[in-house]
Formats: sequence, structure tokens, C-alpha cells
Amino acid sequence: MRRADLKAVGEVRRALRELLRHRCETDTAAVAELLITELVTNALVHTPQGAEVRARMGATRLRVEVRDYTNRLPSPHVPSADDGTHGRGLVLVQALAASWGVDVPALGGGKVVWFELVADDAD
Repeated sequence: MRRADLKAVGEVRRALRELLRHRCETDTAAVAELLITELVTNALVHTPQGAEVRARMGATRLRVEVRDYTNRLPSPHVPSADDGTHGRGLVLVQALAASWGVDVPALGGGKVVWFELVADDAD
């Protein structure tokens, strides 16, 4: 996905929804969709080379990774009222994820921003 592909955010969200269907509770899936939307949008808006997304569902956890090719590390900040709706993405990730972080891959440069959610079985 590249910056011009912001419409791809919805496609990524739908693909994650399909992955999680029947595999975790509706509330967990909704949080995962929100957080993947934030991370993919950040990657596409703030980096020129696009992003790659990977999601893995384990027995008890969902892990979502968004890789971009910019070395600038993100940091959550509480936006001011003047920021409008911008600047809240990582604050949401920090508040809603069971864990999250940023890894710097040894090969290829850039970074991977990831989050994990506890994935309760769907009833």
C-alpha cells in the first residue's frame, strides 16, 4: 500500500474482520479494526513508501504488525484541541491494546509498529 492508497485502509480493516470472524468476541474484533485503522493510516500518511500489514491469530492473542520504511520512530502524544481529530492514533493503541511496541528490523530498514489483543474465543 502506498500513501495514495488511503482507500486501502478500509480493505485492510475488512480483511482483518474476515480473519477474526468466528475466532474472537465481537468487542475484541471491533477494537482490532479500530487499532489497525490507526496504524495503517499513520503509516500511509506519515511515510512516503507505503506499508505492509501482517496479522496472526494465536490461541490466546491476536498480533497485528504494520511495517513501513521510514526510520522515524512514532511516539504517542495527547493532542491539543487545535489538532482536531489528528494525533490520537497511538494514544488509542496505548490505551486499548494488551501490549504494543515498535521494532526495528535488522534487514530492509524502517520499523514495525505492532499491537496485541487478548483474543477470547467467540461463542
